[in-house]
Amino acid sequence: MKRIACLCSVLLACAAMASHAQEYPTKPIRFIVPFAPGGGTDLLARAVAPGMSESLGRQVIVENRTGAGGNIATEYVAKAPADGYTILLAYIGPIAVSPSLYKNLGFDPVKDFRGVSLMASIPLVLVVHPSLPVKSVKQLIALAKSRPGQLSYGSAGNGTAQQLAGELFKLSTGTNVVAIPYRGGAPATTALLTGEVQLLFTGALAVFPHVKVGRLRALAVTTSKRLPSAPELPTVAESGVPGFEVVSWNGVLVPSATPPAIVTRLHAAATQALAVPETRERLHAQGLEIVASTPDDFDRFIKSEIAKWAKVVKAAGLRAE
Repeated sequence: MKRIACLCSVLLACAAMASHAQEYPTKPIRFIVPFAPGGGTDLLARAVAPGMSESLGRQVIVENRTGAGGNIATEYVAKAPADGYTILLAYIGPIAVSPSLYKNLGFDPVKDFRGVSLMASIPLVLVVHPSLPVKSVKQLIALAKSRPGQLSYGSAGNGTAQQLAGELFKLSTGTNVVAIPYRGGAPATTALLTGEVQLLFTGALAVFPHVKVGRLRALAVTTSKRLPSAPELPTVAESGVPGFEVVSWNGVLVPSATPPAIVTRLHAAATQALAVPETRERLHAQGLEIVASTPDDFDRFIKSEIAKWAKVVKAAGLRAE
């Protein structure tokens, strides 16, 4: 009798979940962004939220939860109810890098989350202060080797794409360039403009206006192929550093126990929002590349990114507390 009662309870619970998934959504959805308003991640969320709202028939509300390089917001969503009403705009740092950087992380990117879709990738550009006597990546490598420990690169902080690119560059080229972390991409860019640091890997949108007027010099892009918006810039890989590729990315995640039907509904809403011409134009203008994916593909991508950056973090001896 106890077994029958237990089975009935399980069946009733499954039926309730199925019914809930079919009715979803019945109230507004909170779209958690791990960074402050105005940054690239926030702009992406606010660009796609209207389209997702229209598709779902309920308002998708962007909510910023900052701190710890995005880890606070990520942990918050990992522990939220798995009902589809709290979703995360994930960032490469907390999901792919933090597991290797932090000894005690309050979430597991693989076990605690289910992928909905990749959303966008953000190409980085290697830029230098114009006072630096280099006009190519090869010249920069030669200069750095001739001045070990004398050149420095800026970053937006631990676990960010800027830091990863800088450390991978050092490992790949055998150079000793000093890392100088800042409280975000904007302060790092300011440090480069003033000559406080000599080089920086950062988003194209943030530095191209300075490059155009000669305040900074762009040497290469970190993608595997040249950017359509700047075809004259070579990739770091084709400039003498084979295999070099660093791309920042964002995607939508939900708690791992979220019902499959809800994941499917959210995936459809996200991809439909990305397909809106006005949204695509807005994102491209911000320097973002749209890279929608299936939920399963996103899960596999996250595992590959964790493995990739774990090697870099270990080789560079990086650690954050």
